[in-house]
Amino acid sequence: MQPLKLYNTLTRQKDLFEPINAPYVGMYVCGPTVYNYVHLGNVRTFLTFDTLFRYLTHIGYKVRYVRNLTDVGHLVGDGDEGEDKIGRMAKLEKLEPMEIVQRYTNDFHKVMETFNALSPSIEPTATGHMVEQIEAVRQLIDQGLAYESNGSVYFDIQAYNQNGGNYGKLSGRILDDLLNETRELDGQSEKRNPLDFALWKNASPEHIMRWPSPWGNGFPGWHLECTCMSTKYLGSQFDIHGGGMDLKFPHHECEIAQGSGLNGREPVRYWMHSNMLTVNGQKMSKSLGNSFLPAELFAGSHPLLEQAYSPMTVRFFMLQSHYRSTLDFSNEALKAAQKGYKRLINGLRVVKTLDYAANDEAAADQKKQDDIRKSVQGFYDAMNDDLNTAVALANLFNMLKYVNMLYMNQLQPAALGEEVFTLLKESFVTFIEDALGLKEETSEGTGVVEGMLMLYRQYKEQKQYDKIDEVRSYFKQQGLVIKDMKHRIDWAYEE
Repeated sequence: MQPLKLYNTLTRQKDLFEPINAPYVGMYVCGPTVYNYVHLGNVRTFLTFDTLFRYLTHIGYKVRYVRNLTDVGHLVGDGDEGEDKIGRMAKLEKLEPMEIVQRYTNDFHKVMETFNALSPSIEPTATGHMVEQIEAVRQLIDQGLAYESNGSVYFDIQAYNQNGGNYGKLSGRILDDLLNETRELDGQSEKRNPLDFALWKNASPEHIMRWPSPWGNGFPGWHLECTCMSTKYLGSQFDIHGGGMDLKFPHHECEIAQGSGLNGREPVRYWMHSNMLTVNGQKMSKSLGNSFLPAELFAGSHPLLEQAYSPMTVRFFMLQSHYRSTLDFSNEALKAAQKGYKRLINGLRVVKTLDYAANDEAAADQKKQDDIRKSVQGFYDAMNDDLNTAVALANLFNMLKYVNMLYMNQLQPAALGEEVFTLLKESFVTFIEDALGLKEETSEGTGVVEGMLMLYRQYKEQKQYDKIDEVRSYFKQQGLVIKDMKHRIDWAYEE
């Protein structure tokens, strides 16, 4: 088996994954700012790192997965000026800021559960770590890497670079170019350098989220929060830091500067970024009217959607594309994903019913045995090649071919031998459910479906053709089909 390699944004290449303290892995992912409903672009990022979490666990690593909630300090426009996103929503809705936080945290958890994402090991909040953030600001001032100005504290990028730092190395941006791009903005006059970023912001009178500090009442800078939470739970250097491509600059760039400044070494070994979603070839955005929420997808209620799509169809759709490539949403692509998902889940349902039976008359089929072994190996090789879920799925569909042959009595289990039969059955289930996080979605309880199938068998024996048609019609309404085979009568999801 080839070793696991992950694309590292910092080195711009696929690096061999070597944890600092194997088999333990520390992974931090930037979670949502809980001021509104989580959108599909966020979902793609979280499902990417859910798959990584699942796969690392599957191959034997013990992962501490930390995914934060930003509940203060993220300003409108992502810069150092303006209103807090949560504070602004609280004013609009005439609620306490923490009511806004609770409402959208609940929604985020519900959405993640619907997509079958595992909970992180720790889910810290920015407001829960004020002590750590104030202490980090104090340390950076003491080290000459930050300065106070009018009750705010800023990170000094020039001082950082003069002390061996390299601000811009993650995103590949050159400091001189960044300086040329920067315009004078309101409030920037209190900075020594227009690129310096806020570690602590002085709260204006109308700012409702504020805490006491040695520099006056204020709130932490958005970038500092993640540095403090990741360091607290994963140490001054940890294995993986993940997030969406949009966070690479300035958020993650600032995290590197802060972490390096505080601890004198690189905070993260492997930086990983998932790419964005497009819709019919256009960037997804609210202003274009092509941004939709998970709830709109499940209900089919958005004008751009021709039908509803289930959570597992969407998860499967996202797995069909490599996480570093842009993923284009269209009805055609989603319908194709729906078909592919149902094929795979039909296989998952039937593989669990298959049992090995010895048969002295069945000749061993070496070619099929080798192909199954190759597909199992191919799944691991694909996942080890920077989490290539698209190629991993292709190997699963090759395994599905043999599952269906066994199910249809076109292949005897004995032809595979007990070892390969067991390898096929166990790997197929484990890859789908544990590694990729897909599961069976049923429209009604399986007990009702099995009961209707029993009636179908009776009506068939009694040649009650009108009743047979009624049962078939019921199955069709549920998105199911009856499979009337020579050796058995069964049901499946309509593909």
